[in-house]
Amino acid sequence: MKKSWLFRFVFIFLLYGCNDGDLQIETLDFDSFDIQNCETVDVAVENVLFKINSDEALILELPVNLLVNEVGTVTSTVSESGPSKITYRIFSDVVTNDYFCASVPLTEPQVLEEIPAKSGDLTVVTTTTDSLTFSHEITFNEISLVTATNNRITDLTINEFGTVTTVKPADTDAAN
Repeated sequence: MKKSWLFRFVFIFLLYGCNDGDLQIETLDFDSFDIQNCETVDVAVENVLFKINSDEALILELPVNLLVNEVGTVTSTVSESGPSKITYRIFSDVVTNDYFCASVPLTEPQVLEEIPAKSGDLTVVTTTTDSLTFSHEITFNEISLVTATNNRITDLTINEFGTVTTVKPADTDAAN
């Protein structure tokens, strides 16, 4: 009888005494979601692109001239201080593009956790089908997201962020 009580006590202690480090995020999955933005993507301005998965968002901030209207490949370093920034946010409720695009910032849903990428690279491969329209395929390489409690998100399945299009302005001098 004493062994039975001891066994129950040890089992309950182990059940409630284990701590997984409060790591709540095991994987990020944004592959099946489209890139969104608030304004037309333009090579001459900073661009903020984002993907939304219910109450989560993956935000990519690109500096001016990272996207170029020329065929080729460009690589940029990702970090908290730039030039390119990636941020993962968890919200208190479902978030829409209105949260990012409203002229007056929304107060709901609230950001529960914001995790900036500490390091990594992104690559932009630019192709064209005509002389004015360019497609920019954005991929991530070895992105490291670390929470405020120093937990690393290890299964980062967001290597292919997606493709955006820019349009080169028509040459106005040629028309005159």
